[in-house]
Amino acid sequence: MLAWLGFATVLTFVALIMTKRLSAVVALIAVPIVFGLVAGAGSGIGDMMLEGILQVAPIALLLSFAILYFGIMMDAGLFDPLVKAILSRVGTDPLKIAMGTAIMASLVSIDGDGTTTALIVITALLPVYRNIGMNVLILATLLGLTNSLMNFVPWGGPAARAAAALDVDLVSGIFVPLIPAVLVGLAATFGLAWSFGLSERKRLAYSPASEDAQPVEIDFGERPERRPKLFWFNLALTLLLVLGMITGIAPLPALMMGGFAIAVTVNYPSLDQQRERLGSHAENLMMVVALIFAAGSFTGIVQGTGMLDAMGGALVTVVPPSMGAYLAPITALLSLPLTFLMSNDAYYFGIVPVVAQTAAEYGVPADAIARASLLGQPVHALSPLLAPIYLACGLLGVEVGDAQRFALKYAVGISLIVIVAALLTMAIPLRV
Repeated sequence: MLAWLGFATVLTFVALIMTKRLSAVVALIAVPIVFGLVAGAGSGIGDMMLEGILQVAPIALLLSFAILYFGIMMDAGLFDPLVKAILSRVGTDPLKIAMGTAIMASLVSIDGDGTTTALIVITALLPVYRNIGMNVLILATLLGLTNSLMNFVPWGGPAARAAAALDVDLVSGIFVPLIPAVLVGLAATFGLAWSFGLSERKRLAYSPASEDAQPVEIDFGERPERRPKLFWFNLALTLLLVLGMITGIAPLPALMMGGFAIAVTVNYPSLDQQRERLGSHAENLMMVVALIFAAGSFTGIVQGTGMLDAMGGALVTVVPPSMGAYLAPITALLSLPLTFLMSNDAYYFGIVPVVAQTAAEYGVPADAIARASLLGQPVHALSPLLAPIYLACGLLGVEVGDAQRFALKYAVGISLIVIVAALLTMAIPLRV
């Protein structure tokens, strides 16, 4: 009975957010409460919710200050010199432009926000593409691939969701083991950019000997919140922060809180300036924190009522014993279609915990399933359920369907390369 109630909880949650009947935050809270009451949890539901929320509190704390920190860095213009340096070197050579696109999108994507990346990269590069007649779908493809790979960072949405859903350490349990596979994926994406550049050279009949020495001029405009004189300080602070996170010199939330305190004080010493900068990021911050706490409530109830254990036990009877040991690579492969057809919330909070519970019965650790569940993100970047793809296509003036048809084969290829790299580097085990 508990297994059936658990599956009904997951399916109801997925159906409600996929059909947009409820927001993800509301569905994560309301659906498990209703089914928890049906399961007989009664007054214990409140304690289950709080227990689940306490489990994800460190992740919510981390994401809160990560959003603020990287928001401050974007406001201060940390990436402006990098973008200008890339644009000053691409000229009118399609090969250089394609490679510059991949590099720029990778750098700007470090903040983990696809919408911000799309706005910055497309605004800077679209005039360049149009000026020489390059296919703007190349820009869309490279933007989506690099952003999806850089979104593996701890403050990116998918990794945080996987950690919250499975109660796995976000840095040492998910991010650090995947770094080699992500680097391989980025290298493959740069290789794809090179291939695009060569094909566009041929299509446009471009010869490197005819390269105009004049650099591409892009007007970034003057914005009052920019702090160009603090570029080197901000870059050094960010590099030290990332190094501290990788080495684990201190708890990640503490590092991010300290980094934010330093960044906002140095860049915006006035209290009015700080209040203005915090206010500009308040909406994004509120939605992310609410989502993480709601996810903690969801997992607290399904775990506390025993529904998650029951679902895992039921699936064990369905999965052939010979396949159980291979659930990590199976999860990685299934993440391609599932993340394309489902939102991240539905996938990570509805499907992944059940898979992890089943995998545990065969000795596959939860952190391996968490890492495997992320490997389809290049395909997920093309999902019709994502807002950034509509923003990007709107800015580029192309149809979403055209972008998906052009980019999907490359996204699948990059995802498979990342999966193979993850297997070779033992980020996910082939079998246990």
